Amino acid sequence: MKHLFATLALLGAVVIGTPAWADDKPATPVAAAMESAAPAAAVVEAAAAAAPAVVEATVNKGDVAWMLVATLLVVFMAVPGLALFYGGLVRAKNMLSVLMQVLVVFSLISVLWVTYGYSLAFTEGSAFFGSFSKVFLKGVSVATLSDTFTPTSKIPELIFIAFQCTFAGITCALIVGSFAERIKFSAVLLFSVIWFTFCYIPIAHMVWGPGGYLLGHGALDFAGGTVVHINAGVAGLVGAYLVGKRIGYGREAMAPHSLTFTMIGASMLWVGWFGFNAGSNLEATAGAALAFLNTLIATAAATLAWTIGEAMFKGRASMLGAASGAVAGLVAITPACGTVGPMGAIVIGFLSGFVCLWGVNGLKRMMGADDSLDVFGVHGVGGILGAILTGVFTAPSLGGTGAEDFSISHQVWIQFISVVITIVWSGVVAYIGYKVVDMLVGLRVSEESEREGLDITSHGESAYHH
Repeated sequence: MKHLFATLALLGAVVIGTPAWADDKPATPVAAAMESAAPAAAVVEAAAAAAPAVVEATVNKGDVAWMLVATLLVVFMAVPGLALFYGGLVRAKNMLSVLMQVLVVFSLISVLWVTYGYSLAFTEGSAFFGSFSKVFLKGVSVATLSDTFTPTSKIPELIFIAFQCTFAGITCALIVGSFAERIKFSAVLLFSVIWFTFCYIPIAHMVWGPGGYLLGHGALDFAGGTVVHINAGVAGLVGAYLVGKRIGYGREAMAPHSLTFTMIGASMLWVGWFGFNAGSNLEATAGAALAFLNTLIATAAATLAWTIGEAMFKGRASMLGAASGAVAGLVAITPACGTVGPMGAIVIGFLSGFVCLWGVNGLKRMMGADDSLDVFGVHGVGGILGAILTGVFTAPSLGGTGAEDFSISHQVWIQFISVVITIVWSGVVAYIGYKVVDMLVGLRVSEESEREGLDITSHGESAYHH
């Protein structure tokens, strides 16, 4: 824990018409009335011609169709993508426990999201929380609309709610990889409720919600570098410390039981991530195409970088490393995907491959935590790198979409502040959340249960029958 608080302390150190005329009087009262009305009519016509045309917001069926597909892709990321990626990395006796945790946490948060999460994250309120004005989706119907990045384009509010629901669900599910193979199932669920309520919701509001603190200060996070990856990575790291190391960690072999499942899961994550990133554009436009391309090439670059790094420092490249590199690239490009150019995306991806390789090796040894599936080493470290580099490669001089007066130094400072706030907020809430859970239901299974495996002891079933 000393290493964790030292890290937090260090980071903590650191917005008229021409009147009609006639020679004679009109012959009749009607003619007189018409003539006297002519100047007024001319004024009205002139004013109408001078006034800007009022353009009503419209809903494009293509945008709606794209957002439905994007939302489905993010569900695919979580279940089965993340579940299989994590499941393959644990020992066979804990395979089902991880699948169960991912599936049920995602389901739990989905229900909480429509109950109160959406209202507190995406309505007007304070700089840190929204309001209860849409709790239980009060006032939401098939006729209500949500904004996009184009003032004249809207999407149904229902699909925006569903899209953001998948973000909340997968963020909480990411955390379970840090304390896999030794935590109580009830503890996972209770912690998820606490952390979602007091950490995910306010960070999402601060970054994306109306009147959000970080949004108001100009922080850039297109698809969730801070909201999703740094947030979950820090919460997972705190959990790894407080739940404690697995029995035999560092002394017994704890190799992944199925790299085949891990490869399948990583591939599903890559496919689903196009919905995650390109869907965050909220419209089927060139902006979505940019995020799509950046997601593709940054991930490819990170896979190559991790593979090269392993070959250089370990003497051989591994399948686990290539899959981890792909996820690192996906994480790092997430905050930047909609604002950087393709060449910037390649640089971000390539750097993330090397930096996250260090994160799951050198940094992990320095911290001394048993982060089972390297949630912080990949998601935390990759998210921090991506958030900072967003402030660099959004510059138009480097191919980004920033304004002509874009200042790299100014934006990097804003990005750094947003990273620090996310780390501290998530760390504090997670610490309190774990302590509360430990007092109420306990965090860890018994030594006997851990040795036998959580599949049998927690769920009464086994992934494999011999």
